[in-house]
Amino acid sequence: MKTALWLGALTAWGAMGVLPAVMFAQGRGGAGAGPGPAPTPKAGAPIDLTGYWVSLVTEDWRFRMITPPKGDYASVPLNAAARMVADAWDPAKDEAAGEQCKAYGAPAIMRVPGRVHITWENDTTMRVDTDAGTQTRMFKFAAAGGAAATSAASAGAPGWQGESVAVWEPSGGGRGRGPVNGGSLKVVTTHIRPGYLRKNGVPYSANATVTEYITKVTEPDNVTQYLIVTTIVDDPQYLNQPFVTSTHFKKEADGVKWSPSPCTAR
Repeated sequence: MKTALWLGALTAWGAMGVLPAVMFAQGRGGAGAGPGPAPTPKAGAPIDLTGYWVSLVTEDWRFRMITPPKGDYASVPLNAAARMVADAWDPAKDEAAGEQCKAYGAPAIMRVPGRVHITWENDTTMRVDTDAGTQTRMFKFAAAGGAAATSAASAGAPGWQGESVAVWEPSGGGRGRGPVNGGSLKVVTTHIRPGYLRKNGVPYSANATVTEYITKVTEPDNVTQYLIVTTIVDDPQYLNQPFVTSTHFKKEADGVKWSPSPCTAR
């Protein structure tokens, strides 16, 4: 009960774009730092997101833990065109076409129950692997001291995880409001292969843009850690308004329970 109340409060704060400063006590920046070369995104990270994290299904159980029936797209702001697509969902056709991963793309993958493993691929790229669907996401930062990264899509066909541009956002917005003691990671993803927001055929298009805010929260025991992933999907083709979700993960001590599995259409 204590954890449920705690996570409920965090979701409310996240939805308002407000997170208490005391939650960011583990930041590595701060006042008093002398001049010098700008740190790389890895070295200058205000919070450490690396490790193994398991999803906590605190909402939308019937959409996440089981495949909902065709036509059940409650709470998703679909337009008429999207409802027609969802009503025509046929998992057998997806299987025959080799598109079992349509519900594992960037707009939906963090909602799929399972585990994520976050590491640094290099000094400017964060890697997120999921055991559900065996997907890999790459969050690309600008190089230290370099120009800001852009969300321009790379050449070639779009992929399930698209092209992701990341930037650290300090707590309080970082606009002259005092020393940076924590923050969150903002990730914007485009150039995504069309797929499903939910496994029962609720669609997103190739025009979709996914904006995510990833924040780490530590309980007062200074041991138990959570990730809050706020996901905003904008899709002018299929959505009447942005589709917003808040997804929770709890940190695990190691990867002993890590168990990659392939995508499934059902």
